[in-house]
Amino acid sequence: MFQVRIHGRGGQGVVTAAEMLSVAAFREGRHAQAFPSFGSERTGAPVVSFCRIADTEIRAREPIRVPDALIVQDPTLFHSVDVFQGLPDTGYVLVNTGLGFDGLHLADVMARFPKGHARCVPATEIARAHVGRPVPNAALLGGFAAVTGQIHLDSVLAAIRETFPGPIGDANARAATAAYEHCLS
Repeated sequence: MFQVRIHGRGGQGVVTAAEMLSVAAFREGRHAQAFPSFGSERTGAPVVSFCRIADTEIRAREPIRVPDALIVQDPTLFHSVDVFQGLPDTGYVLVNTGLGFDGLHLADVMARFPKGHARCVPATEIARAHVGRPVPNAALLGGFAAVTGQIHLDSVLAAIRETFPGPIGDANARAATAAYEHCLS
């Protein structure tokens, strides 16, 4: 089982990202589960969502304490939330930023991960360019596909278009493709 924890803020599409990731896994014939963890927070409050992907039935229902991958939609959370809690040294980290890990003062932390397991992608800027709004969730799923190899980009694009039919889905799919290509470069 591959477990993903997504950190962000209310209004950034954290919950939708986990749902789209699970739909992408279903499209590949895998089992998946997506669910959020939040109370009555308002827009801008820290939010966490989870996604499990497996080749067999998933029976676990509790929050993911030891993720295989982290997606961080808002890098300001590093100052207020222990984002790395439970992540093993073999895990994957994808952070929405154009600053790089040096700019975030995380280069030493990221050095513990194998080469290619920790990446930054300017998902908000990519979303602005393709979607016209600063919502990084779809772009980050494209980056996730590139960094982890757990899901194919075609499945991610189909899940995005299913969630957002029409021109908005096409724009988000272009953003996901751009982030995928960024993470492969």
